[in-house]
Amino acid sequence: MSARTLLKSLLVYQAWANDEFLEKLAGLDPHRNAKERRAALRLMNHIHVVSRIFAAHLAGVAHGYASDNTEETPEPAELRAAIAESDRWYLDYVETVPEQRLPEPVSFTFTDGDKGCMTRQETLTHVVLHGSYHRGEVGRMLAGIAVSPPWDTYAVHLHRAEPSRRLLTVPRPLRIRGGF
Repeated sequence: MSARTLLKSLLVYQAWANDEFLEKLAGLDPHRNAKERRAALRLMNHIHVVSRIFAAHLAGVAHGYASDNTEETPEPAELRAAIAESDRWYLDYVETVPEQRLPEPVSFTFTDGDKGCMTRQETLTHVVLHGSYHRGEVGRMLAGIAVSPPWDTYAVHLHRAEPSRRLLTVPRPLRIRGGF
């Protein structure tokens, strides 16, 4: 599997997972568990802002953010639309960036002023893993208020996207003595 194919698969997963969480947050009563709802929206907004910051790094343009979140907390519908747009940008990017540019380093400045450098493929991987980490936090918040969080795993996504995977069997490799 090529780096592009794997990155595209991860970015499709990210878009699916983001939408699952934002749909769940949109269904929460804004007055019941208001503190947890706001905290969950803040984390999802943080995921979005960081995604936009790294998209700007990849594009070589200024991102315009002074922090890794915004002062205002967007409502679920607004945030869902913004994140969907950002997820589409990443999918378009991974489809159009020449594969030979994926290992190319990109230098940037973090919002706290520190310097950084990652390859394009590391940046794309970072965006996916960063979002996954924080969706996990949102899932814990939801569980804490007795709301079932979405089942956000790559394996679940792959099997929902391609149900035929449940029917596949692959021969197991021979075990080597002393190996796993």
